[in-house]
Amino acid sequence: MHLRKRNLLIPPLLSVLLVIQGCAPAATENNTSTFDQSKPEVSSRVIYGSDGRLDLYQVSDDSLKRLADSTVALIDSGDLSVNGSSVSIKGTPFGTAYQLCSSEKFKEQSTAAFCSGSLVGEDTIITAGHCIQNASDCAKVNFVFGYAVKAASILPTSVASSEVYKCKSIVKQVLTSGSADFAVIKLDRKVSNHAVLPIRQSGAAAVGDPLVVIGHPTGLPTKITTGGKVRSVANADFLIASVDTYGGNSGSAVFNANSGLIEGILVRGETDFVQQGNCTVSNVCAEDSCRGEDITRISVVKQYIPSAGVVIPPDPQPTSSKYSVTANLSIPDNKTAGIKSALTADAIPGSRKVYVSVNITHPYIGDLVIKVTSPSGKVATLHSRAGGSVDNINKVYEVTSILGSESKMGVYQIAVQDLAARDVGFLNTWALEFK
Repeated sequence: MHLRKRNLLIPPLLSVLLVIQGCAPAATENNTSTFDQSKPEVSSRVIYGSDGRLDLYQVSDDSLKRLADSTVALIDSGDLSVNGSSVSIKGTPFGTAYQLCSSEKFKEQSTAAFCSGSLVGEDTIITAGHCIQNASDCAKVNFVFGYAVKAASILPTSVASSEVYKCKSIVKQVLTSGSADFAVIKLDRKVSNHAVLPIRQSGAAAVGDPLVVIGHPTGLPTKITTGGKVRSVANADFLIASVDTYGGNSGSAVFNANSGLIEGILVRGETDFVQQGNCTVSNVCAEDSCRGEDITRISVVKQYIPSAGVVIPPDPQPTSSKYSVTANLSIPDNKTAGIKSALTADAIPGSRKVYVSVNITHPYIGDLVIKVTSPSGKVATLHSRAGGSVDNINKVYEVTSILGSESKMGVYQIAVQDLAARDVGFLNTWALEFK
């Protein structure tokens, strides 16, 4: 059951509260508006494959940062305190609230939000239907922009009062067990300093489409979660996906990583945590195992969004995303197998140019062939047996014509072959940049 999370300590009888099942079905929703105020919710989300959660300062792609800038934390009025032009945010340390094991990420950060939401109109937020169910809920909730870790080791404890909004009315609320789950909320005033997020206007997501989720897992400051993908599109009301989300992510916008458009609203899924000795750890499933996470389709919500589909204007200045690797790999002499090195990009080129820089120590570069392969399999040849007896390669190659159309985030791989005898060398560093 998805209940509003409270930032209180888990009682000593932790095992009573945790659902310790690897791949059990999610609990059935109901239409109750009675919230459990004694414990945080621990049974709705999970990590698929590797953990894709990132703090805002860890993300280099400006387009993702702009999407995050228009997401909100849903926080109870009782957890906020007005201090002149700022508002203090009260929360319990994540590690304490959930009795986390030392291996868990973000345990020093505070949990303050009970759900997440996104700006889709100048005064309109979308979230999950189980987050705000009636007028009483509407009166208690605050929508807070900017609750995020924007610099390493600087944790947010307050925001400007101008970043806090109240619920004026519920435009539409739907909570159907095992199906559509959403709420469209009208704010108490227009939002002028955050862009309206774009939604899918036509067509539909396909199995395998890459996804990004932005919200507040377990009530934490904003997390950008990359590496998700659509698993099933069989239901007309919701998608099923492998995305690393938790309770508190309920209501988060789920974006198509290729288009940057909202595909839907995260609403329910797998168990969050499992017990490991005297502490708890995130439940980890293989990429395509367990039940998956349910995402109410934006097509179900769209008709209730005023002026739906206003698109974020383009950046006024060019943006850059750069990824680099220190490889320090010996290139085997006269071997077709060669060597390979990989890096992971959490952005796509979009309309930007693509550059690959390579630093290789080698006394006869005419021996070498260098290629880069993109996440979708596009191959750019950087160097092919040119240069004769010239020493070393320290060069930037523009490969926009080949890799500029890449539509996926993920792993890029460089391959270096030495196809002649006698001379040997090293791949020192290489980098990928969208600029």
